[in-house]
Amino acid sequence: FAQTLAGTISALALSNLPQARLLAEEADIPSLASLNRFPRMMQAFLIDQVKAAHQRSVDAKAALQTRQQAEQYVQGVRDKIAVSFGPLPEKTDLNARVTGVVERDQYRIEKVIFDSRPNFPVTANLYLPKRPGKAPAVVGSCGHSTNGKAAEPYQAFAQGLARQGYACLIFDPIGQGERLQYPQGDDRSGKSKYGVGVGEHIQAGNQQFLVGDFLGTWRAWDGIRALDYLLTRDEIDPQHIGVTGNSGGGTMTTWLCGVESRWTM
Repeated sequence: FAQTLAGTISALALSNLPQARLLAEEADIPSLASLNRFPRMMQAFLIDQVKAAHQRSVDAKAALQTRQQAEQYVQGVRDKIAVSFGPLPEKTDLNARVTGVVERDQYRIEKVIFDSRPNFPVTANLYLPKRPGKAPAVVGSCGHSTNGKAAEPYQAFAQGLARQGYACLIFDPIGQGERLQYPQGDDRSGKSKYGVGVGEHIQAGNQQFLVGDFLGTWRAWDGIRALDYLLTRDEIDPQHIGVTGNSGGGTMTTWLCGVESRWTM
């Protein structure tokens, strides 16, 4: 019985450590230490690195006393971001085209494609308010929705902005919506070999990591080029340009504020 119970506790230790410890105490059998298996090693390492970096940031900001020190700190952060995401590629022809228009009561939606890199199309929707004069504009960044820019929350915030007089360009992230990079077969079913969103991001990120590239740079570059496209439009007020997003799009908004200085909102 003791051997059977010990075996049960061993199995539980891999799946439910607190329960295993409770059984061990009741049976007067030493509990087993949690195994430091490989899948947790990289996670634990990265968590420690992030915690340490966060503490350095907290300490550095707490030490700021003057405007000059604050400006030096901001420039230092920008320099680190440039190293993390750079070098950025050369800006090439956007080759922008409008493939269709949807008319609504207070705005219209243009179906846009532009190339953020040569032969690398970005699919987007441009929501334009039906008001006279130039409109302030917002680049909308999606989170991990399977259907990208077509997800209801993203349509809702783009429509809401358009009704308030803002133009909004919302684009599909790599590996989502109309931009699957690893389609499953040739049947155009919209299925991904590795999974839409996170699955494709991991696959692309791992492949790029092996050759010294960074998927985050490709993602951020799409946002920079989305801004470039907005600024080609006569309907847009270049003095009032914003960026927003939620979930993964919130992360992208933070990144884009670090790599691009033309945002005013």
